[in-house]
Amino acid sequence: MSSAHRYLDVLDRVAEAHANAKSAKSAKSALRTNSEAAQNAQVSQSSQAQTLLSVLAALEARCPDRVPAERWQQAIEDGRRFLATWRTQAEGLGWDARDLFGLQTPPAKPHPSYNPLSRYDATGLCWLLGGREVIAITADTASIKNPETGAITTYRRFNKPALGPVGDTLDNLR
Repeated sequence: MSSAHRYLDVLDRVAEAHANAKSAKSAKSALRTNSEAAQNAQVSQSSQAQTLLSVLAALEARCPDRVPAERWQQAIEDGRRFLATWRTQAEGLGWDARDLFGLQTPPAKPHPSYNPLSRYDATGLCWLLGGREVIAITADTASIKNPETGAITTYRRFNKPALGPVGDTLDNLR
């Protein structure tokens, strides 16, 4: 199994464990007191923090297939910086490992020119930072500041534009 598949499998297992934990929590929530719920929320946040750190550690262990080494190293550095600054807020807003470190699932037989970083709509935030700083985060977006120009780029967590069929544009949504 390629390292890209192993990396994506880690992300999938994290998402599945998170979904299972949410289901179990909602089933038990009617039985909890407020103090128990607060304690469980702290444990859940701690667990999610460990999950994000575990995914970063898995990424640090090996460069995913077909990702240039310099992009991999930059994503690791950006991931560390992001988690050090924004982890608690990102967790509270529902950002997960795939939102931060996700990559496109490679096709079974990728073309020699295939690049898992080529699809913005399938790429996590840390892969796209390129050394730039996140200056604000919401449940749906992250604002990224370009230090050279001062321009602000908005990363969309959901509803990311993607290339569709020829002639397909966002203007057709009106």
